[in-house]
Amino acid sequence: MSSDNNTINVAIIGLGNCACSLIQGIHFYGEGQHTDASGLMHADLGGYRPSDIRVVAAFDIDRRKVGKDVSEAIFSAPNCTKVFHKDIPHMGVDVTMGRILDGYSDHMAAHPEHRTFLPLEAPEPSQADVVKILRDANVDVLMNYLPVGSQKATEFYAECALEAGVAFINNIPVFIASNPVWAERFKTAGVPIIGDDIKSQLGATIVHRILTDLFAKRGVAVDRTYQLNTGGNTDFLNMKNLERLESKKISKTEAVQSVSAHRMEDENIHVGPSDYVAWQNDNKVCFIRMEGRLFGDVPMNLELRLSVEDSPNSAGVAIDTIRCAKVALDRGHAGVIEGPSAYFCKHPLTQHTDDEARLMTEAFIAGSALKAVRSTVETEKSKAMAG
Repeated sequence: MSSDNNTINVAIIGLGNCACSLIQGIHFYGEGQHTDASGLMHADLGGYRPSDIRVVAAFDIDRRKVGKDVSEAIFSAPNCTKVFHKDIPHMGVDVTMGRILDGYSDHMAAHPEHRTFLPLEAPEPSQADVVKILRDANVDVLMNYLPVGSQKATEFYAECALEAGVAFINNIPVFIASNPVWAERFKTAGVPIIGDDIKSQLGATIVHRILTDLFAKRGVAVDRTYQLNTGGNTDFLNMKNLERLESKKISKTEAVQSVSAHRMEDENIHVGPSDYVAWQNDNKVCFIRMEGRLFGDVPMNLELRLSVEDSPNSAGVAIDTIRCAKVALDRGHAGVIEGPSAYFCKHPLTQHTDDEARLMTEAFIAGSALKAVRSTVETEKSKAMAG
């Protein structure tokens, strides 16, 4: 049973930096002092504003967060993102102990910030327990913010979403929405899903994609490229375990490869997290280099440095994915929501250029038929090629 049409009830898995930024943003844009909606892609989306989003359930395994009200837990260590709206009212929602499975990497225990706190030794919920929580809270949308590499844990919560009949947003590079088997299961169950691996509003991958697409449109051959990223948040520390990094590298690499004029050989493209630098905290620094050939095979290269606060950069996108998921529920859509998945995520079931995905998403929001959307996309492609 979902919430009424005026609100969007959300449950969050993982009360880390991303959840902290998201919840701050809901209140930042919901209290009337930012009426110009600067920083939002959509002030109103399908009749929903950020202030319509309510967090009604949350799961974590960190003893510094479990049992606390969400308003307090989001500011608890090891969270280190920028506090841009500190006055979060008491929400009356305590953080519930979640399932651990592979959601916690053993190497984290060796780090002084984490070894005495993680994970909490407490009874873990069964699937039935989580489903009951989702149903009792009238959850519409379940947001997955588990650490990179949490394959089994993500699948556990995806199963819970299916059984509870709530929309699932997979913000991490574990392939659920982009896995045809899982995609079909959500479609059969009548449950919408958006994923996988959320893009930032203006982050390393979206900038790299746009530049790669620009090279292709201007007839410039890309011979080789890299994207190197450093950061000091828990996400980067988690990814020091290279075994957890495989799907992340695939997701980021395919996001760039999919808009290249010609697929690059593996040895000529490197895209992925590079190192953990503790003092950077939630600041992410990206270095991009692209080497190519202009007219007459004359060589050229481009280098770029981008510095962003990582978690707020994804929160603006998350606010839109939540509202798209609720619109999908309202309209009875099931399975992968194609436009929003392609526009908001790095590794959707079907890749599209960002221009195509934006058109599809705007048409979805407006309620246009998918057939008409694809016709519009093909028209835009033809215009671009003719121009």
